[in-house]
Amino acid sequence: MSSSRPPRSADSSGPGDRSPGPTPPGASAVAAPVRSAAVFDDAELPTVGGGPPPQAVHTDHQGLGRLGLPGMLALLAGVILLGMVFGAALWLYAAYAAFGMLLVNRLLAQAWSQSTSVVRTAGRWEVEVGAVVPVEIEIRNRGRLPIVWLLAEDLLPRQALMYQPPALAVAGSRLQVFFLAPGASRFVRYQLTCNRRGYYQIGPTVLETGDLMGLHRRYRVGALPQFLQVLPRAIPLTGFDVASRRPIGEVRIRERMLEDPSRLQGIRQWQIGDPMRKVHWAATARTGQLHSKIYEQTSVVGATLVVDLHRRSNPRRHEPRRSELAITLAASISNALYEMNQPVGLVSNGRDAVDRIRTEGWASDFRTREIARAEASMREQDDRLRPVVMAADRGPVALRQRQGQLARLERTDGLSVAELLLETEHRLARDTTLLVILQQCPPPAAVALVGMARRGWAVSVIINTFDQEDFTLAAGPLIAAGIPVMHLRDEATLPDVCREVVLR
Repeated sequence: MSSSRPPRSADSSGPGDRSPGPTPPGASAVAAPVRSAAVFDDAELPTVGGGPPPQAVHTDHQGLGRLGLPGMLALLAGVILLGMVFGAALWLYAAYAAFGMLLVNRLLAQAWSQSTSVVRTAGRWEVEVGAVVPVEIEIRNRGRLPIVWLLAEDLLPRQALMYQPPALAVAGSRLQVFFLAPGASRFVRYQLTCNRRGYYQIGPTVLETGDLMGLHRRYRVGALPQFLQVLPRAIPLTGFDVASRRPIGEVRIRERMLEDPSRLQGIRQWQIGDPMRKVHWAATARTGQLHSKIYEQTSVVGATLVVDLHRRSNPRRHEPRRSELAITLAASISNALYEMNQPVGLVSNGRDAVDRIRTEGWASDFRTREIARAEASMREQDDRLRPVVMAADRGPVALRQRQGQLARLERTDGLSVAELLLETEHRLARDTTLLVILQQCPPPAAVALVGMARRGWAVSVIINTFDQEDFTLAAGPLIAAGIPVMHLRDEATLPDVCREVVLR
C-alpha cells in the first residue's frame, strides 16, 4: 500500500452527485425509514438512460504494469529469448519470476474488486431543517480471499459543504481504508445535520483497491446514491389569528370579481337589471326614487408567489443568506395562506435541483478515483430556460408540493424577472395577488411589473435587501406607479412582512 496514492481526508468532497433517475418535481411524500437492500456488483449495477452497467475498471500505474498484458508478454518473451541466446539462466529465472509476480498481482486486484458488495442504510429522505440523518454503508467481502486494503469513500455534493455553517454538517468519517477477511463486513457510519434547505445527493460510494505493489489499481462505484430533500422553514405568525375577520373577501382589487355585501361603498339610482335585494329602501323612501346599494369588489384571492433566483439579480456576495431568506419568506407566506384556506401558486426562474441530476447512464471508464467521483456527480451548470410554475391551489397536498419545490429551487442564469413574467403571464391565476420577491429591481423588471399592474393585476413587491439605500433605489419606480412595496431587511423582520402580506 505504500506505493499507492494516499487517501484523501474524510472532509474532502466531490463536485456533486448523480441520480439513478430524476425524481418528478412535487412528488415529495414523507418517506418512512428506508433501507437500500440491493447489493450491486460489477454485473448488477442498474443503469440510467438505457446505457450498459458500469464495469470495474483497473488502472496500471507504475513500472511494468503500464505496458498492459500484451506488452508484458512481449517483454517477457524478449527476456526469455535473450536468455536462450546468451545462455543466461539467471535471466530466464528473472523473467519467470516477473511474469508470475505481474500475473498474481493482476489476478489479486481483479478478485478483490469483484468480491466486494455494498449496502446503504439510512433514515428518512425528506426532513426539516435541523434534522439529523444517520447514514450507514456496509461493505462485505463475498470472496474466498482476504482483501488486504480497500478504500471506501461516500461522496457528498461540494455545495453542501461550502460556507459556515455548511448546508450538511458531517459528523463521522466518510472515507475509510480497511482490511477485509473472507466473509467479513466493515461499516462506514456518519451523520448529517441539515442546516439549510435543499436537495442533496448522498453517495455514491466509490471503492478503490489494488495489488500490494501498486502496479494495478481498480476503481468502481459501490452503492448507488440516494437523495435527501430538506424542506424550508416556515416561520409562524405568532399572535395572529388566521381565522378570517371578513365574511366574503380579503382584499380590494381593481377588477370586478365579487361584491362583498359586508362592505357598503355607496348608493346610486336604480337601474334596469338591479335585483331587489340591492335596493336601498331608506334612501328610496327619503328621495321618492329607487336607489341601489354599491358594494366594494372583493375576492378571496390568495397569492401567486414569484421568487426571483437569477444570478445577476442575486449576486454571489450575498449568498447563501439572501436566497435562503427569500425561500423562507415564500414558505412562511404559503403556510400562512394555507391556514387561511386561500389558494397559493408558485412561479420562479430558479432551476429545480432535480434537473442537475445526470441522465446519461452509469457506464464510464474509471481511470482514477477523481474521474469516478466526477462521473458520479451532479451537474453544476444548467442552461434550461423553462420556468418553474405551480398553479394556484389550496389544501395540504398542494402545500406539501409547494414546500418541496421551494426546497429544490436554486439560482440559475436562465430567465430574468422581466422575461419570466412575460413567459408565464398567460399561465398565472388572474384572481390572485402577484407577490414578487426579489433582491434587485432593474429597469426591465420595473417596467414589466408596472405594465402588469396597469393591465389590472394586483401586484405587490417585497425587496429582499439589507441596505436601506438599495431598497429606496429599487422601490422608487414601483411606489411611483402605485405598487405596494415591502422591505425584507433580515430574518427578524420576516414575521412582520408575512403579517403585512396576509393582512393586506
